[in-house]
Amino acid sequence: MIAGLYIDGTSPLHRATAGVKILAMIALGTGVFLIPDWPVVTAVLATVILLYPLSGFGVTLVWYQIKPILWLLVIFFAVQLWIHDWQAGLLVITRIAAIVMFASLVTLTTKTSDMLVSLERAMIPLKPIGVNPEKVSLAISMVLRFIPVIATVASEIRDAQRARGLDKSILAMIVPLIIRTLKMADDVADAIDARSFD
Repeated sequence: MIAGLYIDGTSPLHRATAGVKILAMIALGTGVFLIPDWPVVTAVLATVILLYPLSGFGVTLVWYQIKPILWLLVIFFAVQLWIHDWQAGLLVITRIAAIVMFASLVTLTTKTSDMLVSLERAMIPLKPIGVNPEKVSLAISMVLRFIPVIATVASEIRDAQRARGLDKSILAMIVPLIIRTLKMADDVADAIDARSFD
């Protein structure tokens, strides 16, 4: 199973329109960075996690979504602990986890076609100033899809480097991740060109 791919279902979140879910994601992403208290952001994260079983997804899938970014959360927490304190560390990692988990939930419960249609509609008012709604909606939807995919790739690289004894090297993690991400971007660009998307 690939993280973030749509899974069919009949839950209220599945039935909600793509536009509503995208707006909710924007609101959540903005809101958690405006909240200065880690207990409140932790409550937001807990609410997001509770939405998984309410959407018909089990604990295994919840773990599958969060596992790829655990090493990043550990690094961010360690940096904040060193620079500030443990509370600052908790605030940072709960913010990131809440955003990633909700973005994954949106992609798990929303078809790509529905997401594209909603984004295109939202971009139509910007057409007179030269904005191409189709291109913008495609770009945004791809970013949403790639958040969990890149997290999974990062987890795979970490496991491979750990087997080589390189798990403590940041360069050994970052360089392969950048290369594989750029390769995926090239593959997607080639696929778009092959379909004559304009």
